[in-house]
Amino acid sequence: MRAELLSVDDAAALVKDGATVALAANGGGMLEPTELIGAIERRFLATSSPRALHVVHALGAGDRASRGLNGFAHEGMVRRVTGGHWTWSPAMMRLAAEEKIEAYTMPAGVITHLLRESGARRPGLVTRTGLHTFADPRLKGCRANASARDDVVELLELDGTEYLRYRPFQVDVAIIRGTEVDERGNIGADAEPATLDALECAQAARGSGGIVIVQVKRRTTAPLDPRRVFIPAALVDYVVVVPEQRQTYLTEEDHTLFDPAPPAPEGVPAGFTDPIRAVVARRAAMEVREGDVLNLGFGMSADVGAVLREEGRLHEVTLAVEQGLYDGAPELGDLFGMSVGPSARVSSAVQFDSFAAGLIDVTCLGMAQADRHGNVNVSAFGGKVMGPGGFVDISQYARTSVFCGAFRAKGLQIELLDGGARVVREGQVAKFVADVDDVTFSGRLAAEEGRRALYVTERCVFELTPDGLALIEVAPGLDLERDILAHLPWRPIMRDVRPMPAAAFAPIDPILLEQQS
Repeated sequence: MRAELLSVDDAAALVKDGATVALAANGGGMLEPTELIGAIERRFLATSSPRALHVVHALGAGDRASRGLNGFAHEGMVRRVTGGHWTWSPAMMRLAAEEKIEAYTMPAGVITHLLRESGARRPGLVTRTGLHTFADPRLKGCRANASARDDVVELLELDGTEYLRYRPFQVDVAIIRGTEVDERGNIGADAEPATLDALECAQAARGSGGIVIVQVKRRTTAPLDPRRVFIPAALVDYVVVVPEQRQTYLTEEDHTLFDPAPPAPEGVPAGFTDPIRAVVARRAAMEVREGDVLNLGFGMSADVGAVLREEGRLHEVTLAVEQGLYDGAPELGDLFGMSVGPSARVSSAVQFDSFAAGLIDVTCLGMAQADRHGNVNVSAFGGKVMGPGGFVDISQYARTSVFCGAFRAKGLQIELLDGGARVVREGQVAKFVADVDDVTFSGRLAAEEGRRALYVTERCVFELTPDGLALIEVAPGLDLERDILAHLPWRPIMRDVRPMPAAAFAPIDPILLEQQS
């Protein structure tokens, strides 16, 4: 074997002070080298080394408590973090908010592709992804707190067109995971729900003169079928075998997360207990057409899949997520990004390339804030660094973006009434504001490029126009002035306001409501 077999503690000792560490993982423990991260954390807590690390990760990693990126979230252990999605690590978010680290956020696909470009020793990533968002140097230039001062992205004009150039990384250590290693050192991923950007992390380290450490569950004596190798031996320096390695935080080795499976049964009730989520998901699902390639985001927008299944329409579309999976039954909650019985699996880098090529017809995404210009924020608010995940890479290239969220937050309650709604208790926090705190979706750029965007709430629907947001639908039973306009800090365009479809306000299962209460 070209690679050297090491214990997890010996491998952890290879990470030097000041190193840049590239980590491939996703929330829920997907592809996460949990034991290796734990060994690095134990070493720091015992010896105060390694210190001053720069951690790079494209997707969220952790359990909102102690695992994943949380293992690096100790004062002094990390000097800098460049992350695509931060919410799985509240401890790292606190370090950023308290200015104890230099915090940078980039679109997840940008980080994935930048790792690839860095490994190939190219002069960074030139792309239109992120223009007129927080990533643009005319706004924040990817800086997520005051301690982040470096210029990591610049504006270019090539042949009369604007682009962003993200500067390359110098990666010292790639920490990645697979399922098995053969005698040559080839890495397979047969039991992994996705392969993410593990290959790109390895390429970045190799091109930088760094090292690649791979954690696997087992060692095989027979050579791996070359079609099953996702990290070739030539890219691997050290291997750590961890027999107790789990597929995810919740599963030991669930074959449904990687084996083909018959189509999930349709006509199954969505099981809503929250009328707000029910209305938003039902109305958003009306934007999905037969034959569409559909992307679903985390949270409320993920409920659109349940509505399509309930309506017997899920088989009519192709699901595609940034983790590199197609179709199947999408997992929700802590296993979001995984699918039961996917039809295809590619790397995140390939998937983001496909998204940029215009693969997605419709995406349904979350919406923390929206403003009069049609901008949407999901990346930073309330003094917290959240990160966009794949939001920018997806919404900037989808033909239609449907942003899903409650009209107001914190305490909002509505009642469904015969094809309409009534506000029982108003939310305390405005989500539609004059100007968003952070621009994650640029309404201006979308309008200029002729892309369609809808903003779906439980009481109204807005549509993006070249002149800003237009109010196009209002829930039957609500008062336009009292329930909508009185809560907006600007006057929306109102040319053709019609009722929201009554089907969105169908009653939800009273048995489930009783169980919830």
